[in-house]
Amino acid sequence: MREILGRRRRLRLRRKARPAQLDAALTCATAWQWPVLPGVGLSAGAGRGDRGRGCACPDPECAVPGAHPFDPGLLAATTDERMVRWWWTNRPTAPIMLATGGRAPCALSLPAVAGARALTELDRMGMRLGPVVATPTRWSLLVAPYTLEQLGELLHAKDWVPSSLRFHGEGGYLVLPPSEVGTGQVRWERAPLPGPVAPWLPGVEGVVDALVEASNSAPDGGSRLAY
Repeated sequence: MREILGRRRRLRLRRKARPAQLDAALTCATAWQWPVLPGVGLSAGAGRGDRGRGCACPDPECAVPGAHPFDPGLLAATTDERMVRWWWTNRPTAPIMLATGGRAPCALSLPAVAGARALTELDRMGMRLGPVVATPTRWSLLVAPYTLEQLGELLHAKDWVPSSLRFHGEGGYLVLPPSEVGTGQVRWERAPLPGPVAPWLPGVEGVVDALVEASNSAPDGGSRLAY
């Protein structure tokens, strides 16, 4: 009996020690049916002080260090539990990349200062928001899937759309918590509710006006490509 109890205790400890990235990736892929794949990550020599440097890809001037797919490529994104377990068992600290669009969430991202301003305004308006992803430099609002045609119609009505506001739709990707990339730790500014049900997502038409306005009024314009 002691041997059995000891074995059960060791199994529980192993489950608790499972990397946070694997748990998060499995939740996205299997519970929420969001296709994911591992990001390229940071090079072995990149420490926490190497902000903006240290991507593990071959490009020494990578604009989004650690925060993009490399091998496998974006088309490999999947909801298959066995594949997700294999990826993060072999690379337990790999960033979690969400393949946006299709049946998966899309996203709009903007500089962090503008993102905080936009959330304040949307809260003031009583707008219900979904999850919001934050890095030290940019915030991303997850929205319901949209098509390029839908987005084009919305943006056509605007006098000007700043380059700092970016759209992650079909064929795009977004890095999810609890990843670490070249600009720092990725976290939830607005976390999904706990549980197996996929997070609720607003339509892009409900948030785009506030994001355009916040981006236009950002102090630095947010022109730097950093995630």
